[in-house]
Amino acid sequence: MQVSFTMLEQLLSLKIPPELIVMLIAALPIAELRVAIPVGIHIFGMPWYWSLFISIVGNMLPVPILLLFFDSLARLVSLVKPGKKLVDWVFVRTRRHEKTIQKYEWLGLAIFVGIPLPLTGAWSGSILAFIMGMKFLPSLFSIFCGVLIAGVIVTALSLLGWTGAVIAGVALTMMLIAGWWRIE
Repeated sequence: MQVSFTMLEQLLSLKIPPELIVMLIAALPIAELRVAIPVGIHIFGMPWYWSLFISIVGNMLPVPILLLFFDSLARLVSLVKPGKKLVDWVFVRTRRHEKTIQKYEWLGLAIFVGIPLPLTGAWSGSILAFIMGMKFLPSLFSIFCGVLIAGVIVTALSLLGWTGAVIAGVALTMMLIAGWWRIE
């Protein structure tokens, strides 16, 4: 956690507005809303609704680009060996959810994005929509709905403070255990 606080301190020393920092965090893969909303509320002291709004905007910024240009981006990144490994890993990880999403179509994609777990946000949803060949507008709408759902969940847990952290930890642990049982 020291690294992220150091980076945050460096951004603040550059006089970057807190709103822009929260928006940028929300636009990052993996971090997305799960990090941006608590940072806005607890580190910058923003009202919950402002942190939620800015995080949703930031989380949605890369989505149209990913939906429209993922094929070109993946080819470009794959030109170098580490990039190819990353792209292959993302494809394998994302395709695990393909059958479930196909069964429920846009609603399945919204739920996938809306469950605020690691690697199930707008970035993964965009990649999954691309892999499945979903059309642009339905994909964008589904991902937006999922981002709204995830934002509300993360905001609620953030407002609960340590209680929210415990609830999230217990839920993640239960999901992990359920996943292990399915594998065996």
